Amino acid sequence: MSSILVTGGTGTLGRPTVTQLGAAGHQVRVLSRRPGPGRVVADLTSGVGLDAAVDGADVIVHLATSQGRRDVEQTCNLLDAVKGVQHLIVMSIAGIDRIPLAYYRYKLEAERLVAGSGVPYTILRATQFHDLVDRVFTAQRFAPMILAPAVTLQPISVDEVAVRLAELVTAPPVNGRAADIGGPERLSARALAQQWKKARSSRRPVLPVRVPGKTFRAFADGAATVDGPAYGRITFAEYLR
Repeated sequence: MSSILVTGGTGTLGRPTVTQLGAAGHQVRVLSRRPGPGRVVADLTSGVGLDAAVDGADVIVHLATSQGRRDVEQTCNLLDAVKGVQHLIVMSIAGIDRIPLAYYRYKLEAERLVAGSGVPYTILRATQFHDLVDRVFTAQRFAPMILAPAVTLQPISVDEVAVRLAELVTAPPVNGRAADIGGPERLSARALAQQWKKARSSRRPVLPVRVPGKTFRAFADGAATVDGPAYGRITFAEYLR
C-alpha cells in the first residue's frame, strides 16, 4: 500500500477521505499547521516545513483550499516541494471554467499550475457538497423567508467524493482531469430549499430570487452540474435525514 500525505485532511472532505484511505490499508499522514496524532506540521502559505512533510510520500492528495490568491500561492509552494512524487491528486470544482466567479478563477489558475508542473497528477472536479448547500440555507435562519436563487445545482455527498479520491489513489496518474463527478439529482435551489425547509421543520416561505449578472446566469444554465451519468447516489433529502 502507498504512503499518502493529505493536505486539508482535517476539513469537511479531508476527514472522510483520511478515513477511507486508512480503511484501505494505506499509510496516511495529514498536513496541518497544528500538531496532533497522524499529523505532520507544515504551512502551505509560507512553505515552512513542506519539504520535510512531503518526504517519503508516494501520493499527495491536495484538498486544502483558501480564498483568493492564497489558493494559488499554496499550490505553488506545494509544487515546489513535491518534485519526485509519484502522483499528485488535486481536488477542484465542477464548472470553474464556465462560471465567472473570482474564487473559481483562482482555482482554475491553480489547476493550470499543476498541469504545467511536470509532476504526475490527476485533477478531480466535483459539484457542490451537500454540506455547503445546507450551510447556505442555515445561514438564513434568522431571516423571515428562505431565499433561493434561480440556479441549478447537483449536490454530492462528501463521503462519496472521498470514495472516488480513494479510487484515484490506486490508479495511475491521468495527467489531466478525471471525469467530473456530481450527485444523483439536478435540482433548482428552490427545490433544494423546499427539501431543507421540510427536514428542518421550518414554516418560513421559500422566495425564489433572480440575480442579474453572468455568474448567476451560468449557474442557472447548469454550469455547476456535470455531464454524463451521476457518480453519487445519496440525495440531498437523504443527507438531510
